[in-house]
Amino acid sequence: MAQAKTATHLGSKPIDPVTASVIQGALESIAVEMGYKLMRMSYSSIIRESEDFGAALVDAQARQLCESRQSTPLQSGPIPGYVKGMIGLMAGRGETLNPGDVIMHNSAYHGASHGPDVAFIVPAFFKGRLVGYSVTTAHHLDIGASSPGSCGIVDSLDAYAEGLQFKALKVYDKGVLNAPLWQMVRDNIRASDLVVGDMEAQIAAARIGAERFLELIERYGLHTVEAAGDALMDHSERLMRQAIEALPDGSHSAVGHVDGFEDDPERRDFKIKVTVTIKGSNMTVDLTGTDKQIDDRPLNMPLEGTVDCAIWLTVRSILLDSFVHGHIPQNSGLVRPITIIAPKGTLVNPTFPAPTIARFCPGNIVADTLMRALADAVPQQVAAGVGNLKVIAYSGIHGGAHWVHMDIHEGSYGGRHGKDGMDTVDTLYANTRNNPIEDIESHLPLRVMRYELRDGKAAPGQWRGGIGSTREVELLEDGSFSIEGDGHLFAPWGFKGGADGHTSKLLFRPKSGGEMSLPSMMPNKPTKAGDRLVLVGTCGGGYGDPFERDPDAVLSDVLDGFVTLASTKTDYGVVITPEKTIDRAATAVLRRARRA
Repeated sequence: MAQAKTATHLGSKPIDPVTASVIQGALESIAVEMGYKLMRMSYSSIIRESEDFGAALVDAQARQLCESRQSTPLQSGPIPGYVKGMIGLMAGRGETLNPGDVIMHNSAYHGASHGPDVAFIVPAFFKGRLVGYSVTTAHHLDIGASSPGSCGIVDSLDAYAEGLQFKALKVYDKGVLNAPLWQMVRDNIRASDLVVGDMEAQIAAARIGAERFLELIERYGLHTVEAAGDALMDHSERLMRQAIEALPDGSHSAVGHVDGFEDDPERRDFKIKVTVTIKGSNMTVDLTGTDKQIDDRPLNMPLEGTVDCAIWLTVRSILLDSFVHGHIPQNSGLVRPITIIAPKGTLVNPTFPAPTIARFCPGNIVADTLMRALADAVPQQVAAGVGNLKVIAYSGIHGGAHWVHMDIHEGSYGGRHGKDGMDTVDTLYANTRNNPIEDIESHLPLRVMRYELRDGKAAPGQWRGGIGSTREVELLEDGSFSIEGDGHLFAPWGFKGGADGHTSKLLFRPKSGGEMSLPSMMPNKPTKAGDRLVLVGTCGGGYGDPFERDPDAVLSDVLDGFVTLASTKTDYGVVITPEKTIDRAATAVLRRARRA
């Protein structure tokens, strides 16, 4: 095993673990405060309710020290990359950072996850020395793209069609607002009061983080805080290396697929290939074999900001499950043992200006395929195939002003060893929440007519797959919507004898009558008042032999509508009477016959 440092020295004296732990708690508290302040100051429901934001502190070397626990992995995870990208861009222009600066940054080819996820970076100076950065990121409901909203921009020809690009721009320079830049932002985005209000909330939260970080340094001293950061990263690295070293050496591969554009044979069924090689305490994740990039459609994924986060998150959640290991300090030390290989010019490492705005769903397939590749090595620590989600951008003009709403229609998880899959939840890769119906209907010209679990669609397994939901939404005014999703063509995979899950679908029901099926990726579509959209979520895969499932659990699923009465004999070997009781003798005979 490669040896990580066991002590960090402060002069000639190593920092003691108690002090390091106290500083860790203080750092994490700062990030949590940043997150809560951002949530409470934000205007849009995507931040306030769905928690699609990130907050973190980064040291002067662009290494993450901590992150807000309530933020999403796909927002906080890329923050070190945002800072590295900012540093590189500013150095290339000969610019320097000063106290009072606030940097706006969203370049997908310089660390950002994608254009709508805008970061505001506040450098922290202590006695004239740059000591770190306080950063917030958030998804914004419009970024000035060719059509309304910041999702469903699936017909983008290149990065320029995806909206405004902020490449490390000073929105505050030495404390002075860059008013022309701010006005340019307002003039080029829809729902500008909402979006700019969210951006101002980000700046305020990042400034709070910088203030608290400097207060911590004042209290303990710069050398002590820096030594604690080194020690915490070394500790996280040791934990990850120990977890990797516990696995047998070897390579494991898996292949996943992205729907793409269902009506175009040249732009569908995209392949994601993952090979994981374990050697000692090191892990290499090789994406060679993944399909080449799409030059004129935005399913490409930035390597830094999307693909790397999908990989780090999946490995960490599998090998260092907090249920088993307790709280693990989230910092850059966790990623040191992991090497990523991603060939240039592929979906997982595109070349500028290939568009990337719809990178989420394929990124989720990267995470899911990595999980599948690791399944043979750690079968009791993975879930079966997950159900991908959909994001719908609703928009319109009311009273002469734009309104935009981004609705996250969650997927589900596959079964796990000892537990059924989680129903109707966002995947861990994003970890956002859906919007309460009351919030939607009180702010927007939308009405949720139906919101329920799918009937009879739980994938059979010793531990069944999670169930997706059905949501039916009516537009109360003329407007439009666009869709960014996946899961129509490829069902989530079953594991160890469990059945595959169920694909999703989208239906459009015009007020004038009839019904039409829609693809999982669709650019902006105009609508009339009274039109309805029906979103049917993906169901995760089953885990383990269904004939090993507890018969009482099968009966419970029948009573809940998760499993149909007609399917229990063939899928589970369980005989349930018309009176909804278990015929245990007949069940035993049926299962013995199966085993024979």
